Amino acid sequence: VVVYRAGRRGGYSSCAFPHRFTLHHWSIMTHRTFKVSIALNLLCLALGLGAWVGPNVQTSFNPTIAKPVVYPNSIIHTMASVMGSVELGQRVFVAPFASIRGDEGQHIHIGDDSNVQDGVVIHGLETFDAGRDILENVVTVEGRKYSVYVGERVSLAHQSQVHGPVKIGNDTFVGMQSLIFRSELGDHVVVEPGAKVIGVSVPSHRYVPIMTVVTTQAQADALPMITDQYAYRNLNHTIVHVNTQFADPQTARRLSRGR
Repeated sequence: VVVYRAGRRGGYSSCAFPHRFTLHHWSIMTHRTFKVSIALNLLCLALGLGAWVGPNVQTSFNPTIAKPVVYPNSIIHTMASVMGSVELGQRVFVAPFASIRGDEGQHIHIGDDSNVQDGVVIHGLETFDAGRDILENVVTVEGRKYSVYVGERVSLAHQSQVHGPVKIGNDTFVGMQSLIFRSELGDHVVVEPGAKVIGVSVPSHRYVPIMTVVTTQAQADALPMITDQYAYRNLNHTIVHVNTQFADPQTARRLSRGR
């Protein structure tokens, strides 16, 4: 068998394989390629059939096995992952490549009409070990302890990270590639893209400017108020309007009839 390759001066020269290449060899290669192709297609099909929604692994720091609780009118994309002690409220949309892990910090709650967008990670520090609760790693809402509590009509934008202990109030927007860790955000808060909020409590109706790092309570208390002149004051409302329809087609049809 002779093949041709480019020469040094732009022409072509011939070369031969170092061994005899027969139709038998070609048949073996084709058969192997076919099997590899089938295996890859089956893998893609398995990934596409459904999201990974399942229990946590039983460990010393998490002896209780729990499965996610998801309302029927919420949706988890087939390329997302939700595991362990997680509760999704109504009309919650979990986008591709999002990861919600209630396997170390428990519990994780996502409120009604909230959205977890592409590439978002929600996780928490361990909340139980050696037979006792680790209280510094939980937040308490209405008498119940959580690793991460996300309120209603909250938007967690693309690639943001929420790492418990965290509490996020209602109608709050967490911007793209931002980080919330060991913190609480009030109601109607806007965290602009790339901001980092660590170890503080952000009052309601404040915004965290783009790329700002907030690590002291004095910095959090000094954050600017959201006024009528603030450019992104209505951003979260628009995002919730879109994502609740991704989650619940009945909501989309109802809103379409109302136009």
